[in-house]
Amino acid sequence: MALLNIIETEKDVSKALRKKSRAVEEITPRIITLLDDMTETLKASGGVGLAAPQVGVLRRVVVVDDGEKVIELINPEIISAEGEEEDIEACLSIPGKWGLVKRPLTVTVRAKDRTGKDVTHTGTGLIARCFCHEIDHLNGVLYTDKATRMLKPEELEMKE
Repeated sequence: MALLNIIETEKDVSKALRKKSRAVEEITPRIITLLDDMTETLKASGGVGLAAPQVGVLRRVVVVDDGEKVIELINPEIISAEGEEEDIEACLSIPGKWGLVKRPLTVTVRAKDRTGKDVTHTGTGLIARCFCHEIDHLNGVLYTDKATRMLKPEELEMKE
């Protein structure tokens, strides 16, 4: 396994993270290595989720750490969403910035796992937000596009 570089320069974010990712047609050893490396990178970063485009790979692959395990999603799609919640959001590719974003409170995603098996995962609160945020990355959308407003550092401190 290897730590991957997370794209975070403004030029690279606007260029690389604005492209739509391609579906994974076949789960190859390369995709398995990508999942392993993304998981290691996510854990080292202290983040909750990571999408392949954030490490320079335009494939529909996401990893999300739910606090107990890392959920691997290949070709994820949201199949249901309920409720609404506005909360603070940030991104590993846009360090030092935070925004208020409205997202569904509960989200169910369908994807394939590393063995090619169809799986569904339901998340509430932070995990639902993370599923939406990471799937947005696969479509070239950043949380800043959806933010009702960006927060100043002193506002963030007041909310903690």
